[in-house]
This record gives sequence, structure tokens and C-alpha cells, in this order.
Amino acid sequence: MTANGYLLEVKNLSVFYGGIQALKGISFGIRKGEIVTLIGANGAGKSTTLRAISGLLKPKEGEILLEGQSLNIPPHEVVKKGISHAPEGRKIFSNLTVRENLELGAYLRKDKAGIKQDMERVFELFPRLKERFKQNAGTLSGGEQQMLAIGRALMSSPRILLLDEPSLGLAPLLVKAIFEVIKEINAKGTTVLLVEQNANLALRIAHRGYVMETGKITLSDSAKNLLANEEVKKAYLGG
Repeated sequence: MTANGYLLEVKNLSVFYGGIQALKGISFGIRKGEIVTLIGANGAGKSTTLRAISGLLKPKEGEILLEGQSLNIPPHEVVKKGISHAPEGRKIFSNLTVRENLELGAYLRKDKAGIKQDMERVFELFPRLKERFKQNAGTLSGGEQQMLAIGRALMSSPRILLLDEPSLGLAPLLVKAIFEVIKEINAKGTTVLLVEQNANLALRIAHRGYVMETGKITLSDSAKNLLANEEVKKAYLGG
């Protein structure tokens, strides 16, 4: 843990895309066992934050710490350390089967029994994936592809799961089901950092939240307090 009890801590992080600054010195942390959500409008820097944590983007300034140790390492090393990322847009391998996609999630692991156990766990969470085990992932519906993206991320047996817009483009019933699964994943011990356009839903399952605006964190509080905050209601909750 870091000095203030965070499992994962982001300190003064600045990220640029060419000449455009996407993150402007943001700082926040996540404690073990929490669901923490980042909310904000499109372009606020939420997905950029997840990409920086998972090593896909190199920060210009600041640091990312896991248990007080720097995460300035390549993406596959970040996965080895126990951080897994289900990206926005799912990014599944559409020409591979459901099984092959899930196996790729475990590509750094050598414990065959553990891999088998985790695949069974994914099928418990998402029975539909078991039904479509041998199907090419590209033939799945949008909701099933989202299940597969989360399942693949879980196959690395992460301590921290980064979820980027899991409800994007899904029907309301499926969204509800996905969020129930996120709660279940967390209840079984996985810490979750959730980026979600549907702020109302995200805050209802999260312990704490951070509000992002144009690359900065402008507000942080318990999820319960953010749900009741009048400014947050007006800007993000349709209140």
C-alpha cells in the first residue's frame, strides 16, 4: 500500500497527444476492495487515464504507483503485476472463438489448473459465453462481446480491473446485467476502476467517485454524496 492506504495511486499525471494535453496533473487513489468510478463528459480524459495506468500511454509527468512501486513498465508487465484492462469498444479478436479470446486473456499464466478454474468462473458470471464457447467472437451480439471483453480481462486473474464504458451501446436490460456482474466481481475480491458514461448507474455501484472535466479532477467524494450533489445532478445525472 502507499502511505495513504491506496493500492493504486495516480500522482500529478500529465499526458499529451502530440501538442494537446489530455491530462493536466491529476491525482487520485483506489483502496483495495473498492469500486471507484471516474465520471465526466466525453473528452474529459477518463479513457486516457485508464490507458496510462495500463501502460498503453506514456505520461509526460507524474507517476502511477501500485503498492507504492512505480508502474513505469511495459503493458504486459502491468498485466503481470495484476492490472487488467477491458477497453472501450471491447477490442475482442473477432476471427477467433470465444474460447480462444478467453485463453488469450491468460497468455502470461502457467498455472493450468488456475486457468481452468478462472474460465469456469467466467462462465458462471456469463453463462451465455459458455453456450457460445466455439463460436467466432465476431458473430456475437454487442452485449455478448462486452461480456467476452470483461471475461478476457478476468482471465489474467487481476487484482485491479479497469473497465472502460462497459454499458456503451447496450440495451437497458443488458446494462443492468453487466452492472450486477461488476458488483459480483468486486464482492469476490477484485478492486475495480470504472469509467462509465452512465454516471447514475456507475455511482450506484461505486464506493467513491471522481468527477473529471477537460483533463482535471474537479470533485471527489463518496458515491452516495456525489449522487446527492446538485451540481453533479445537473451536469451528469439529468437532474
